[in-house]
Amino acid sequence: MLYILTGEVQTGKSRWLEHRLEKLTADGISCYGVISAGIWIESASERANGHGFEKLGIESILLPQMVRFEFARRVDLSREDGTFDARSQAGRAGLGWHIYDEAIMQVNAHLAQIARKAEVGEIQGLLIIDELGRLELDHGEGLVEAVKLLDAGANGSFPNAIVVARSKLAERVADRFSGAWGGTQTILLK
Repeated sequence: MLYILTGEVQTGKSRWLEHRLEKLTADGISCYGVISAGIWIESASERANGHGFEKLGIESILLPQMVRFEFARRVDLSREDGTFDARSQAGRAGLGWHIYDEAIMQVNAHLAQIARKAEVGEIQGLLIIDELGRLELDHGEGLVEAVKLLDAGANGSFPNAIVVARSKLAERVADRFSGAWGGTQTILLK
């Protein structure tokens, strides 16, 4: 079964996943894939949420090793600090986040390694992909190895998976991958 974790922007999808990961790990369930956690600071700016925090970027957490690195930065901040690259995948797509091509390559390499291990039955557990967005669904770029893993569908290594997609993309994810996973179930966060 493919579980689609969805909700609007900044509804806590990645935080929800991080909390579930702790419980799953405590229950002895191995998790493989990637979580895209927000990088937040306390802030009184107009960009702060209702709790007084402002999101500056996104870090990738590679599972199960828990390796963390910066994946993306808000475009305005990336332009200010000179790291914005208009030729990058995110730059060409006009995203609100400047996703570093090097970070995309690192996540893809990790996911490709997971796919190789799953293919020979070396691992078993829950596949987690946080998240599929416009790069993957509209442009065929971004986390292409995540798309390949999801296209492969349920198998002995990964009978179930959780994929994160914003509300406006959740139906497209369900349509694309439902058959390979024997159906989908939506988890909506508000």
